[in-house]
Amino acid sequence: GFPYYDFKRQDAYMNLFTEVMQKCHGLRRIGAASVDLAYTACGRFEAYFEYNLKPWDIAAGLLIVERAGGEYFDFEGGKNPLETCDIVATNGKISEELNLIISSHFKK
Repeated sequence: GFPYYDFKRQDAYMNLFTEVMQKCHGLRRIGAASVDLAYTACGRFEAYFEYNLKPWDIAAGLLIVERAGGEYFDFEGGKNPLETCDIVATNGKISEELNLIISSHFKK
């Protein structure tokens, strides 16, 4: 996803975006975090990531992803996306690889 405010981490995000784009077969963005999370849960997307979201943007979607067998974490690999408002959700098959990529760009 693409943040629309608070661009303090924009350079790191664009570097991350570039790396992911070079390692995958395509990037898609529907425009609503809830839809992107639902698409990840049902297998249309392999993963979804974005920062600067609000808890209400992702709360229901996290539950859907988890119940569908997917996984989620924040940009530092923790299980606190509702607190950090950074979300990475996957189908569960690429979690480790994507976590390594994302956390390398967003270390504290």
